[in-house]
Amino acid sequence: MSHKLEIKNLHVAIEDKEILKGIDLIVKTGETHALMGPNGNGKSTLLMAIMGHPKYEITKGDILFDGKSILESPVDERSRMGIFLALQNPQTIPGVSNLEFLKYIVNAHSETKQKLPKIFADIKEAAKELNFDVNMLKRSVNDGFSGGEKKKNEILQMKLLKPKFALIDEIDSGLDVDALEIVSQNLNSYNKAELGMIIVSHYDRFFNKVPPTHAHVIIDGKIVVSGDSKIVERINKEGYSWAKTKQNS
Repeated sequence: MSHKLEIKNLHVAIEDKEILKGIDLIVKTGETHALMGPNGNGKSTLLMAIMGHPKYEITKGDILFDGKSILESPVDERSRMGIFLALQNPQTIPGVSNLEFLKYIVNAHSETKQKLPKIFADIKEAAKELNFDVNMLKRSVNDGFSGGEKKKNEILQMKLLKPKFALIDEIDSGLDVDALEIVSQNLNSYNKAELGMIIVSHYDRFFNKVPPTHAHVIIDGKIVVSGDSKIVERINKEGYSWAKTKQNS
């Protein structure tokens, strides 16, 4: 079954400062959307707003999941619908073991509670595919993790939850060459027909490994250019100056 995530004329403010100034975007399962633009122009804000972070105030517009507004849905409800956010800077959660955290989120998304042995078997299999040390599961969430381990931990959660839409915020930043290859392979291992992705990155090297079907450039809170992967290639060669000329056109 296909699904659709639709952003309609979205305006978002943080502490009364408007960041997004009318975003229109449709993402369907089976599509991978590259979201690019200079720092501080609204890419992460868009992902946070879709996920429902309370800091991001939606002042105008709508977010629809399969035609139904989700503006009143809290974060956990959006997550159970099938929306997942892989954070750019994953937080440490002291005192909560990674294994207990993963067990909790899996059961929060399951109609019937699974026993730890079954969940642990699934976690071990997913961790192996990510070359993620299972001993890290004993630690508090992200406590003492390297940047690469934190990012792999985000993808580990994604693999266990099997979302319909994945919002991926600069997952490639801080990854060495080997970790980048592993993360890319795991994203590509999904049945693409069942997953829609919005991926924020500045680097064509990542989009060469996870090819987008669509690409967009956000400048000053608006999508100024949309197209296919050729946009990524042009940004790599020319930067954003050409896109800025389309800002008010």
